[in-house]
Amino acid sequence: MSQPRHAATFSSHCWEQNPEFRVSVSRKSAVKRQQRGFGALEDLPVILVVEDDEQLQIVVEDALTEGGFEPAIAPSGEEAVTLLRGNKGSYRALVADIGLRGRMDGWEVAKHARELDPEFPIVYMTGIRKDEWGSRGVPNSILMTKPFAPAQLVTALSQLLNGGTAAT
Repeated sequence: MSQPRHAATFSSHCWEQNPEFRVSVSRKSAVKRQQRGFGALEDLPVILVVEDDEQLQIVVEDALTEGGFEPAIAPSGEEAVTLLRGNKGSYRALVADIGLRGRMDGWEVAKHARELDPEFPIVYMTGIRKDEWGSRGVPNSILMTKPFAPAQLVTALSQLLNGGTAAT
């Protein structure tokens, strides 16, 4: 039997109303926080990641944790939007896979994020729909074309959070 991947969950008013929505913090991320001397989630910038592929969730989660961020994983666009709306100001950026299963894709999630905060940093990830970025992507966002090195994701986020934009 495998170990559960997620060891802790955020609690918020949003989840009290919708208990099926949970953003999980990985055991690895919690351990790394403790090793660095961080105790609370507020100590690190929380990045909302919307990705429906579990293997890619792990890669992104590991990269962000190693890069000094606190990843919060949402497996669907609908869940990510609910979390963004219910936790305004909790997330510092969004990393969104474009091709998600379900009714809402990454383009739509980013649009909702920007409706809440017009300057919200967005990093898109895609392997096949990169040609749509010019017409569907939000301004001042970054597109990461799969496959990419995990360090590139951390660099892109860091640039957006520090007030700049990066080339894709």
